[in-house]
Amino acid sequence: MANGQRSAARFVQRLPASNDTLDFEACSLALLRSHIELQRLSEEFLQADRIRCVLLPLLQALRDSGVKPPLRIVDVGCGLGYAVRSLAAHGRLGRDVEIIGCDMNVTLVENARRLAEEESLSCELRVANAFQLEQPGHIYISTGVLHHFRGNDLNAFFAGQRQGHAFVHYDIQHSVLSPWGSWMFHQARMREPLARHDGVVSARRAHPTETLLSAARSATGFTCASLDGARNLLGAMLRPMTATVGTRAELWEPLQRHLGPLRSRMGTAS
Repeated sequence: MANGQRSAARFVQRLPASNDTLDFEACSLALLRSHIELQRLSEEFLQADRIRCVLLPLLQALRDSGVKPPLRIVDVGCGLGYAVRSLAAHGRLGRDVEIIGCDMNVTLVENARRLAEEESLSCELRVANAFQLEQPGHIYISTGVLHHFRGNDLNAFFAGQRQGHAFVHYDIQHSVLSPWGSWMFHQARMREPLARHDGVVSARRAHPTETLLSAARSATGFTCASLDGARNLLGAMLRPMTATVGTRAELWEPLQRHLGPLRSRMGTAS
């Protein structure tokens, strides 16, 4: 309540509790239901296809530069593993590619594993810190994660990827319209109270492009640019998601060569 999150407080008050402690099972189920609805959002936004369109040229740039396989893609905060599972099923990224999803929530990862096993998908889903794997990732990806971090935490998020070769992080486009658009969409498409609330708060917390690029550059030393960054309100309406893309300096030019038409949607690199 002190933060003005009255709707969140009302939602929490409705959750089962004992001795002022929320029921773990009830919280886990609410989170699971919300992530199921979040997967629907990712499906409607063709999020896996968006990621794949950048991963294919990135992977080719790594191959051209002589990076030895297997090429590891690590999804940071994978949740139910929608992106990981979709890429494993339909991405056609190459037999020299490993796809690993990491999340710290046991309930989400267990369900992600179950879904992957049902389709016999070739991917890994781990309860783990994505930046502390025994074999580091070559490319780090995420969807809807960046807005959770502020200040030093945002810098630390990018710093954890210095050991990698590249990253592609999609998040909500920063715009005065984003919270309103998020509210309308979530009211129309979502049924879970937690999902409805979180969607609007996430849109409010979306970072300006320059904030993300500045943090990424300073923490990694990579060459960075935004993909589908909106230059005006119309752009924000047409492209509600934007990506922060970064690579080691020697990979940037090979990436540009392989991007094809997507290159015109990439902002100025620095």
